Amino acid sequence: MTVAVVLFTADLRLHDHPPLHAAVRAADEVVPLFVRDPGVHAAGFDAPNRRAFLADCLTDLDARLRHRGGRLVVRSGPAAREVRAVAAECGATEVHLAADVTSYAHRREQRLREALAADGVTLHVHDSVSTAVAPGAVTPAGSDADHYAVFTPYFRRWSQAPLREPLPPPRTVRVPETARGEALPSAKDVDGTSPGIPEGGETAGRARCARWWGSGDLSRYEERHDDLAGDATSRLSPYLHFGALSPVEAVHRARAHGGTGAEAFIRQVCWRDFHRQVLASRPETAAADYRTRNDRWRGEDDAAEDIAAWRDGRTGYPVVDAGMRQLREEGWMHNRARLLTASFLTKTLYVDWRIGARHFLDLLVDGDVANNQLNWQWVAGTGTDTRPHRVLNPVVQGKRFDPRGTYVRRWVPELADVEDRSVHEPWRLPRETRADLDYPEPLIDLADGLARFKQARGRD
Repeated sequence: MTVAVVLFTADLRLHDHPPLHAAVRAADEVVPLFVRDPGVHAAGFDAPNRRAFLADCLTDLDARLRHRGGRLVVRSGPAAREVRAVAAECGATEVHLAADVTSYAHRREQRLREALAADGVTLHVHDSVSTAVAPGAVTPAGSDADHYAVFTPYFRRWSQAPLREPLPPPRTVRVPETARGEALPSAKDVDGTSPGIPEGGETAGRARCARWWGSGDLSRYEERHDDLAGDATSRLSPYLHFGALSPVEAVHRARAHGGTGAEAFIRQVCWRDFHRQVLASRPETAAADYRTRNDRWRGEDDAAEDIAAWRDGRTGYPVVDAGMRQLREEGWMHNRARLLTASFLTKTLYVDWRIGARHFLDLLVDGDVANNQLNWQWVAGTGTDTRPHRVLNPVVQGKRFDPRGTYVRRWVPELADVEDRSVHEPWRLPRETRADLDYPEPLIDLADGLARFKQARGRD
């Protein structure tokens, strides 16, 4: 009997799973393995919201495997040590793993390769599991550059790249009896989670995808995805982050659907791939400026009160506060609100983008190093934005994308009774009215914040 190990990481699904597909075809028995690596905790990746969502994903993955005659084997410890031990216990001759782009993933892969080679076990690393198009598959023509630094030309080339066909889930998975594991983690045992986080797992992800697809929101995505109150986005990002859904399958389905809404959705999937190909080529950008502007950012020492007000959703700018409170409650935030809250922190308050990125990673269920860090850099003007000095005005943006204040009232109940024309500028209300709101005055005058930012960037 030949045995192969499949190490699941951020690919917690059975549909369209190249490592699992290859292992089932190559071996008589397969060990579906997930390792709870303390290195993930040390790197700060296992925030409570993601840990709870992960527990759901593992429970669901185990159930789906059992439906096919298998089971998920969970171990705790350094990944290389545990994979090597499982391979030895089961007599496995090969291990299959999905590629990833973070520095942590690269170190894990290298340690695995070295540990398994010592035992004569082959490591197979599969591309295009967490992306539609693998990092490095498309590069600028006629250039020595190893990645695209601007999204639009990348999108054009990405759209022309071959897209493999999604793989079906295996019919059966035979797991050797010698594969020993531990009890599955439970989301109920995770403390400190946001009350409104979604249920994790491939089953929940595919159900959400089917509901959104069937609701007609995909067809209207182009016109509605920035509508804060409408909440018409797919909310599939947590499932894509954990690999409970396949981006390859999502793009195929959207292309089959057709229309401007589907094209706009595909563009958002492409943004995920874009950031991954940047991080794959420049792993240091997880913490360092992609393009430095020589900023002298304010930090925790000299902007503690401003940062605390931003984190708590008490800046006095309603759309910013609504976004921050949604993040705290749901472990998720509307994409337009992410842009507004990030712009306010970095360009209006002139606070280091890394402080904001860290707070988002502490709470976001879809907290993803590539997307989170590089989106923050895009907004801060240190990343790939071709207009690095743009500043998003929260009042103008609020009136445009939440014209009746519905999103603001949903998350800032202090303003529930404020009329539409004043909900984005409550400081203009009569003083006696403001005194009854229990809502703070603006943390900073927008004009003052803009002047400070322009001076800091040498553009005054």
